[in-house]
Amino acid sequence: MFDSLSDKLDRAFKVLKGQGQVTEINVAETIKEIRRALLDADVSYKVAKKFTDTVKEKALGENVINAVSPNQLMVKITHDELAKLMGGGASEINITGNPAVILISGLQGSGKTTFSGKLALHLKTKKGKNPLLVAGDVYRPAAIDQLHVLGEQVGVEVWSDKENKNPVDIAKKAVAEAKAKGHNVVIIDTAGRLAVDEQMMTEIAEVKSAVSPQETLFVVDSMTGQDAVNTAKAFNDRLDFDGVVLTKLDGDTRGGAALSIKNIVDKPIKFIGTGEKMEALDVFHPERMADRILGMGDVVSLVERAQEQYDEEAARKLQKKISQNKFDFNDFMDQIAQIKKMGNVKDLMGMIPGVGKAMKNMDVDDDAFKGIEAIIQSMTPEERAQPKILNGSRRKRLAKGSGTSIQDVNKLIKQFDQTSKMMRMMGDKKKMAKMMQNMPKR
Repeated sequence: MFDSLSDKLDRAFKVLKGQGQVTEINVAETIKEIRRALLDADVSYKVAKKFTDTVKEKALGENVINAVSPNQLMVKITHDELAKLMGGGASEINITGNPAVILISGLQGSGKTTFSGKLALHLKTKKGKNPLLVAGDVYRPAAIDQLHVLGEQVGVEVWSDKENKNPVDIAKKAVAEAKAKGHNVVIIDTAGRLAVDEQMMTEIAEVKSAVSPQETLFVVDSMTGQDAVNTAKAFNDRLDFDGVVLTKLDGDTRGGAALSIKNIVDKPIKFIGTGEKMEALDVFHPERMADRILGMGDVVSLVERAQEQYDEEAARKLQKKISQNKFDFNDFMDQIAQIKKMGNVKDLMGMIPGVGKAMKNMDVDDDAFKGIEAIIQSMTPEERAQPKILNGSRRKRLAKGSGTSIQDVNKLIKQFDQTSKMMRMMGDKKKMAKMMQNMPKR
């Protein structure tokens, strides 16, 4: 995400590289490049100009100390202003009602139904809630069917009434159903249109009035750029929603919506969709997004994703196996499964400072582990549990069975051996200390 914007901002800052001090001339040149980068990212001219005027004012107003170069100073100011432009800090969703009612709005095709399923999973697994999904789109039977499929996928009950064509009545009955069955959150997926129209606005306004939701969220496809911002304004003028959800941020998006929308509607971005998997939903942190835009990575989010997949009991068992030198290919597969749950590989590596830029032109397949998994799945239970028995003939069989080459099999076994040794060493504090002592001193 934001690869093009990141590259152009990086080029803008290079104007100041090697410069001994901040001057009006070198700042003006950098500001011009930053503004151009923002406009190319589909940020409105008004927002881009206001942003760059603020950056320029702060850059020229700073007393540059010897420890900070003009380039570093400009990056810091731009980072802070980008975070402020996108909202400053994360904004929590309000789920205090009993039940808390969350109304989902947006145009058709923006990803409302998918987001509803993702939000249900998020609230169930991370907030300990018992949500009820409500199919409130009376015009598209496919949307109702889709919500039922998603509900089954995430283990959340779905309430629908295909014969009822009154969205207000559906919403009110769903809330009553939630109260009767002990659901403490109700997520109402509403109908969308291909464009903003009076019928649509009247209908959703009536639903909002009938159920008095704690949260009204506007879902927008971030790939539509500035059009998304204009649509958000139209919805907000009529609905006065509480927050924005940006979907498809993992796609080829220029970032204009994420950078402009808070400034235009004065409502926070609360969630971002970062992939097709139901787990691919993140709380939006403006300062972390600014880090990523400027190529600084996002270690905090990476650690949080890892912690979400962390099973303390499983980790203890794994540690015991490692200490006894019993780490095998079954454990190796478990580790791969945990990494895959965290998100697509390129997105994860982009969270590591410096790695994102290095990988920008690399084609990292989301199925990066496919070949490894195929080889391990071709092994017998005995081979998985006892990797040392994998001799030449067995390796040939694995290559044939997995549709890979003998070189791929040998490479995997070598990687497995190296991983096993490293894990044993990390578990042995004495060996680790000795290795550190033997490292060359600088």
